[in-house]
Amino acid sequence: MATQPGNVERLFGKAMKRREDPRFITGRATFTDDIKLPGMTYAVFVRSPLASARIRGIDVAKARAVPGVRAVFTGKDMADGGVKGIPAGWLLPDIKLTDHRPLAVDRVRHVGDAVAVVVAETPYAARDAADLVEVDYEELPAVADAVKALAPGAPQVHENAPGNRCFHWEIGDKAKAEAALKGAAKVVKVSLVNQRLIANAIEPRACAASYSPATDELTLWVTSQNPHVHRLIMGAFVLGIPEHKFRVIAPDVGGGFGSKIFIYPEEVAVSWLTRKLGAPVKWTAERRESFLTDSHGRDHHSQVEMGFDAHGKVAGLRVKTVANLGAYLTLFAPAVPTYLYGTLLNGVYDFPSIFCEVDGVFTHTTPVDAYRGAGRPEACYLLERTMDIAARTLQLDPAELRRRNYIGKDRFPFQTQVALVYDSGNYAPTLERALKMVGYEHFRTSQAEARAKGRYLGLGISTYIEACGIAPSQVVGSLGAQAGLYESGTVRVHPTGKVTVLTGSHSHGQGHETTFAQLVADELSIPIDDVEIVHGDTGRIPFGMGTYGSRSGAVGGTAIHMSLEKLKAKGRRLAAHLLEAAPEDVEFKNGRFSVKGAPDRGKAWAEVTLAAYLAHSMPAGMEPGLEETSFYDPSNFTFPFGTHIAVVEVDIATGRTELLRYVAVDDVGNVINPTIVDGQLHGGIAQGAAQALWEWATYDDNGQLLTGSLMDYGLPRADQLPKFETDRTVTPSPVNPLGVKGAGEAGTIASTPAVANAVLDALSPFGITHLDIPLTPAKVWQAVQDARGKGKG
Repeated sequence: MATQPGNVERLFGKAMKRREDPRFITGRATFTDDIKLPGMTYAVFVRSPLASARIRGIDVAKARAVPGVRAVFTGKDMADGGVKGIPAGWLLPDIKLTDHRPLAVDRVRHVGDAVAVVVAETPYAARDAADLVEVDYEELPAVADAVKALAPGAPQVHENAPGNRCFHWEIGDKAKAEAALKGAAKVVKVSLVNQRLIANAIEPRACAASYSPATDELTLWVTSQNPHVHRLIMGAFVLGIPEHKFRVIAPDVGGGFGSKIFIYPEEVAVSWLTRKLGAPVKWTAERRESFLTDSHGRDHHSQVEMGFDAHGKVAGLRVKTVANLGAYLTLFAPAVPTYLYGTLLNGVYDFPSIFCEVDGVFTHTTPVDAYRGAGRPEACYLLERTMDIAARTLQLDPAELRRRNYIGKDRFPFQTQVALVYDSGNYAPTLERALKMVGYEHFRTSQAEARAKGRYLGLGISTYIEACGIAPSQVVGSLGAQAGLYESGTVRVHPTGKVTVLTGSHSHGQGHETTFAQLVADELSIPIDDVEIVHGDTGRIPFGMGTYGSRSGAVGGTAIHMSLEKLKAKGRRLAAHLLEAAPEDVEFKNGRFSVKGAPDRGKAWAEVTLAAYLAHSMPAGMEPGLEETSFYDPSNFTFPFGTHIAVVEVDIATGRTELLRYVAVDDVGNVINPTIVDGQLHGGIAQGAAQALWEWATYDDNGQLLTGSLMDYGLPRADQLPKFETDRTVTPSPVNPLGVKGAGEAGTIASTPAVANAVLDALSPFGITHLDIPLTPAKVWQAVQDARGKGKG
């Protein structure tokens, strides 16, 4: 156990249970659906059963006649009431923007598009009435596949986006990459699909709104990852409500994975309804609605060319990706397949040249935006699958091919071929440690023995890099972000020395109430129970950007650290005054201000904090009180990395894959709480493995979601996953004073290619080079049968 001088226990780096967990596991948490207000009414939305149609008319008479119904509104009602469309939060050159109305007015563009809303005194009356709303649709042709949407004559999603192309984006040196590929000794070409996913947070989206006519103030409780962003966009751009009259509260939130970043139609409608009706209004999604309306993730089709020289060194990379954006642009949608994807295509490898081009395409499907990893998993999967295919093509061991191409540890900070500058890294040790943990050489021997007995084992390697804490604001603003990406942190010290932290970051499973408290308690040498963490309420916290992109520790934590430094500096000045010493002669150590060289001459933390509020004896010009606020805007991203290895067995008689072992060696910089980091990695690995093996949101040609329930969508179960074996190397980030990097998405980024590579390794005796994920039993079984039909295996 690490200790400070004087045997004060260090909390930074200590494995601790989460302080917030007792209220969750005992049912005492407060989620949005738990909000109960006097006179509460309930909203139910009428949704389109068609992917593409013109609205010829809506008859709400029968619905209004249902007992208990307060009102029924259509998209035209809301538009006439001054409600505007929901804007995109990231713009690109020549991008085609959409008019995304909370309720569709003339056209519906995906199944689940809301066309009307019913408000009633009970949810049951609202549901009964919604079923009686009659909508006259003129069905139109639909297109769900992004590649097909680009084809000549494809059904048009938006009139202002000819050919359904929302944008075309490029990064890298095209001529240099083409020349490198032309001169390469070998070029590996592969077509890859990164399938569409649905986040499926355990808590469905929900919102409740209440309006006070006396103060003209609106309060919205909502399942949000960034309540200030909700307030800004909804108030200023959609509803026309001044920010000081609009309070947004994100209480306990049961998971987000990116899907609760965005501004959704239901939240806008409920906020408008409470003002219109003068009564509180609540809406909670049914799981079927979540499948149809929560933003989806991934959905890339990519053509990859990776060149190698005669020694197996990478020579160049060219990528062409078609990214499905769905029917409308949501908050980060334009950034995910561009700046969060193309800029990560350097990976951990020393590419001399890279060129990537992306077409963002509209389709008649649910909008696609950030899902855990958001662009980084797509880039990692592309690189790591291609690297494994290249190893087989070049007849090299996949671990050896990676070793030959890592960026050297002496090359940092490293300028990539795709704009980013990596902060720090040392990639080879994570590979070597992971290989040792899995027993690599022994496995290869066992694999050969098993194959001789008709058992098909496979091992897959994935070496990843992640970009966390997108920054700085000036740069992202120049690239199209419509907001800054700093974070805020206020540290308020009470007279008795107890501390309240007000953070702009938001916790929805990350454990901030523990890790941020550890950070504060560690720096002030006070008990962790003396620290309170407050988040998620725009009426209490300073303006902040919320939580996504693994930014909370590196950005939100640093903002808190900056405020602590200011507090300690003020405390040092006040203590020096009380001790009749010069400030530069006073130090703060182990919770005590003392004169250097004379530790007995000092003041305890609580003595100084009380003196700050009594203000009986203060240095000239010093204000009473002890509270500081900081806004931290990083100078760069941080870049965690690591190596993950999956071991599987494929039953060729059924096509079923069993995940036998999973080894992860990650480097997330300095670690505040190892238990919480491991928990983040475990959850991420489960999600990434599920993408490799089971999950797939699929549509038919008419835009109908075929996997729209938990009966059809393949979420992982605990009994399908092994015990994860984790370890770490530590390469601190020089970007922030804490040396932290980020851990929330690493497991998701690395695990999908690791598992996919393992399955394809198991199938290599059949000559199967590649199968698109998910590698379901039916797909694997059919591939084996096809191979045997050709005399292989």
